[in-house]
Amino acid sequence: MQRIRLKLDFKAVIILLAVGVLLPVMLSTVAGIVAIVFAEDAGGIVTGVLVICFTAAAAGSALVAVVLMARKARLARLQSDFIANVTHELRTPLTNIRLRTQTLQSGLIAHDPTLTADCLSTILRETEWLEAMVDKVLTWRASAGEMLAFNPVVQTVSQAVSQAVDRFQSMVQAGNIDFSIADNSRLKVRHDVRALSSVMLNLLTNAYKNTGPNKRISIVLRDETGAVIITVSDNGVGLSPADTEHIFEPFYRVPQRNGGDAGGIGLGLAIARYIVTRHGGSIRAANSDDDGAVFTIRLPAAREST
Repeated sequence: MQRIRLKLDFKAVIILLAVGVLLPVMLSTVAGIVAIVFAEDAGGIVTGVLVICFTAAAAGSALVAVVLMARKARLARLQSDFIANVTHELRTPLTNIRLRTQTLQSGLIAHDPTLTADCLSTILRETEWLEAMVDKVLTWRASAGEMLAFNPVVQTVSQAVSQAVDRFQSMVQAGNIDFSIADNSRLKVRHDVRALSSVMLNLLTNAYKNTGPNKRISIVLRDETGAVIITVSDNGVGLSPADTEHIFEPFYRVPQRNGGDAGGIGLGLAIARYIVTRHGGSIRAANSDDDGAVFTIRLPAAREST
């Protein structure tokens, strides 16, 4: 006899559980009210009150159980998606590294300096992507436990931005991006250089993944009254209202127009918001003038520079 498999998604289970709990609760409540209304002595009233109290306790317990089940299911789903996303993201750079290493190991291009340099350059770029991914996971783990330590200094944000740009350019192929940066900021900000640099790197890699073959990314630093403004804009597909609402949530990935997603593990922007907030600033996302996306960071200027 063939086994019949009943497949119920979690929402259906919740509905069935709610119906199974609410119906007896409602009946018990009605019975308690009837017992109180038609009671002829104190015993009947006490019985009705006890029935209603028992019903309320049962309903509360059932509600707590449903909430805990929902939370556990959501965490399990997020964990499963996270592992799947990390595995997918690791596969491409590891494959490229393995292929280039095998090419070098074969000795076929030993006498061709150009191809040898190209293989080594590709290996270094893919290694940078792997390192950036590992940094995201470690940073998120530390931030989730409030264990991310900062070493703030008071200076302009130019160093942090430059470090991010240098690392980003080592991760991408030369000439593959129309990249520009305008540093018009002179105000000093109390910040952790490495942490702010990781924010900028996350924004740059996010822009890189969400732009097409003709990539254009720009950074602008400027001063406002009592604050430094940093914008990172691109010429990608832009953001929908749903994206701007959820894009800084952990594990959220922007859906693409073909129904897929832009890849990644969904932690970069969540980390960026966490770090910027810890610095007393804010970060927001919107659509740029050329239909791409623009991310704006606002950091309070240090008192020494005001």
